[in-house]
Amino acid sequence: MPVQKRISRLHRQGAAAHVFLIPWWLGLVLVTAVPLLASLYLAFTDYNILSTPEFNGLENFHRMFQDEYFWAAVRVTVVYVVISIPLQLGFALLLALILDRGLRGLSFYRSAFYLPSLLGTSVAVAILWRQIFGDSGLIDRALSVFGLELGSWLQNPSLSLSTLIVLNVWTFGSPMVIFLAGLRQIPEELYEAAKVDGASVVRQFTRVTIPLLTPIIFFNLILQTIGAFQTFTQAHVVSGGTGGPANSTLFYTLYIYQQGFTNFDMGYASALAWVLMIAIGLVTAVHFVLSKYWVFYGDD
Repeated sequence: MPVQKRISRLHRQGAAAHVFLIPWWLGLVLVTAVPLLASLYLAFTDYNILSTPEFNGLENFHRMFQDEYFWAAVRVTVVYVVISIPLQLGFALLLALILDRGLRGLSFYRSAFYLPSLLGTSVAVAILWRQIFGDSGLIDRALSVFGLELGSWLQNPSLSLSTLIVLNVWTFGSPMVIFLAGLRQIPEELYEAAKVDGASVVRQFTRVTIPLLTPIIFFNLILQTIGAFQTFTQAHVVSGGTGGPANSTLFYTLYIYQQGFTNFDMGYASALAWVLMIAIGLVTAVHFVLSKYWVFYGDD
């Protein structure tokens, strides 16, 4: 084929590729980039949606330091992330190890365990959770058989956040499937060599499985941490959008929603959103920096 015709054909193929990329570019610009830049501008303004934004400099950011609800939201979100993520990943890894033993009907169990990850952030499941842990709910009735009368967990400030942590742990399916795929990639010869050397099952797990699985653990850790910081639906439905009782379920994203769409303080809400984005970026960066001390790749 002549060089000129080949170049012409490549140009046509490139043009076709750009045509198919147009929807993606429109989504990136209109749905992501423009709202992102608009919120950055609004973060430095006093804007209540009904009037023209008025520039107020760093006032919205200074306001956070005196805002007790802001610090309550930060505390609740950090506690939720720090407790729920290790429990979720630990439970997901445990189930992946069990399924990796070659159970009959593996495809069914894998699908059944993955299903909560698809439904866990839905309104329907949050409503169900409210019925389970609410006053005279399933948990309350079950405990009453043993003489324990705790009442509504959702109305108890010391227990309400725990219910949402349990809900997040219940959505272990997604990291479990990823762990299972990682376990399938570990060569069986390494376990056989460890057995020849007299390594126990526990030692095989700590010396073979965990080191070779650290890239998968790191991947799941990043994904689930970012998702946990952005938790909203569960807290909004369970608390009725109030973050109660006593701000015990006032997640950061829920507080952003309250400021933006309840109080119509869109400027402050935009500033809060940017603080969250920066915080997630910093936490992710710290994870990447620390990963070099505990994540081992094949060429290490």
